[in-house]
Amino acid sequence: MKQKPVPPFLQPYLEGKVLLFDKPLDWTSFDVIRKIRNLTKISKVGHAGTLDPLATGLLIVCTGSYTKKINEYMGMEKEYTGSITLGAVTPTYDLESEPEQQKEISHLTGEIIIAATQKFTGEILQTPPIHSAIKQDGKPVYLAARKGIDVKLEPRPITISAFVIEKIEMPLVYFRVVCSTGTYIRSLANDFGAALGVGGYLSSLRRTRIGIFSAEDAMRIEEFESEIKKMRHASEG
Repeated sequence: MKQKPVPPFLQPYLEGKVLLFDKPLDWTSFDVIRKIRNLTKISKVGHAGTLDPLATGLLIVCTGSYTKKINEYMGMEKEYTGSITLGAVTPTYDLESEPEQQKEISHLTGEIIIAATQKFTGEILQTPPIHSAIKQDGKPVYLAARKGIDVKLEPRPITISAFVIEKIEMPLVYFRVVCSTGTYIRSLANDFGAALGVGGYLSSLRRTRIGIFSAEDAMRIEEFESEIKKMRHASEG
């Protein structure tokens, strides 16, 4: 994509910036990138770590020469908060598909639920969801999964530094997770439900931190759009 000339007030974005966004619900990570490209007229824009449409929270966006830092940011430790619904599973491990295989959960106590987190802390092996963008033979595996084709993914080593249960309102279990790059919280929710013997799926997710960057410092898309409009108006005035 060839970069077209940009007005002087947008030059800093062409040279390179790191922008922190609070990704809205139902937006894909690429929706954010597309919006930033449209607003800044900069073609070289990328993000440091995908968030699913049903997740919110911190998305690091790099422009211009700072896109070279994307891999560095992607490798940083991440923190998430969210909720797992116990007593059923979904094919996608989240609310992108309908819950099925409902099971009784009345026997589960807080002690049992909290104790189960121990199996998922430290260095563990995790199998990614088949409904993910991981590629096999050059194609994302979710394309095959959607067609009902059997997909096999190998477990991968990840590190979960903290898996804390913050509140239990059955069937919802609210959590905080600190983990390495490559961790799928959807898979963690599914595996956690399986360990409890009742099934589980991710019902909400928010990324609160990437390395030293916090969601508290992130801006909404609307705020960025307003700022760009002000800069354009000032440059024309």
